[in-house]
Amino acid sequence: MMETDSLTLAKQLLAQASVTPDDKQCQHIISQRLQALGFTVEPMHFGATKNVWARFGSDKPLLCFAGHTDVVPAGDESQWVSAPFEPTERNGRLYARGAADMKTAIACFITACERFIGKHPDFSGSLALLITSDEEGDATDGTVKVVQQLQARGETIDYCIVGEPTAVSRLGDTLKNGRRGSLSGSLTIKGKQGHVAYPHLANNPVHAVAPALAELVATEWDAGNAYFPPTGFQISNIRAGTGASNVIPGTADIRFNFRFSTEQTESSLKERVHDLLDRYGLQYDLDWQLSGKPFLTEAGSLTEAAQQAIRTHCGIEAELSTSGGTSDGRFIKAIANELIELGFVNESIHQTDENVLLEDIPTLSAVYESIMETLLL
Repeated sequence: MMETDSLTLAKQLLAQASVTPDDKQCQHIISQRLQALGFTVEPMHFGATKNVWARFGSDKPLLCFAGHTDVVPAGDESQWVSAPFEPTERNGRLYARGAADMKTAIACFITACERFIGKHPDFSGSLALLITSDEEGDATDGTVKVVQQLQARGETIDYCIVGEPTAVSRLGDTLKNGRRGSLSGSLTIKGKQGHVAYPHLANNPVHAVAPALAELVATEWDAGNAYFPPTGFQISNIRAGTGASNVIPGTADIRFNFRFSTEQTESSLKERVHDLLDRYGLQYDLDWQLSGKPFLTEAGSLTEAAQQAIRTHCGIEAELSTSGGTSDGRFIKAIANELIELGFVNESIHQTDENVLLEDIPTLSAVYESIMETLLL
């Protein structure tokens, strides 16, 4: 039964304490399963990060499943009802670190591939898996490096499903067809340190930057669009002073972040911020870090196939969403024509007693299989 196959494989992966970027034996387990199915498995390891690119067939279209075997630390294990790396069934749920995010989804796709190939050995097109152990960490030697390698040799993906947990309250209620970009700034305002009793001999950078910060917070950057909410600006950290109450600080450090839609670009946001700071006559240094560009898959073949599969197996209508943080989809979209994220309920991810409903495991595997049947037959 597919329930037993998916659950058994999930437990094998969940028993590995693969805290990012240490994969333990996860990708070895996956590779053995895929090789037995007829996949060509290509390890792509960079630094301490393990990656696998596995492919079945050489024809178009190519449907790729992408995911990560690394997990975040379990934290204080005494706070878990059952040990985080001892997958446990309890109250109709499967508990373990990585159960929802996202080893169980990887198991579901593999078993879906096994059934699909078994039923349709001469299907039209190809299947692939792109698996990394560096999604929860720095994400510098993982999917981004694999994509660069594939890009260099001219390989492209027609359809990609990232198995991130996307459901809000029940399996299938939400799938991601895009993500906002993330742009962070580290701003240092330069002033002159002095005694609070003699402010005319100093230059308080906190006072100087306050009006500019107020304007940045109040600015409407855009109105969003049909797929994205408006671009958001948030200050995450402000630090100034020596800790003494009688010293005017010499500098003020501010950290901020944009989560931005496709209505903006990295350069457009940078230009507007610099123009505003310059207008206030501030002396400053500003370092930028782009974590990911926004990406979008317009409603089309892949979203329609996924929504139909969810309709069939979950009995609900899936909402298309671009909410949430970043994912490795931001890297894969460079070589993928259509990309979505579709996985388990995300309520317990990164928490103690992370879990998925046992009944959702065969259902998600069936959803993945139905998508293959729609796109590759």
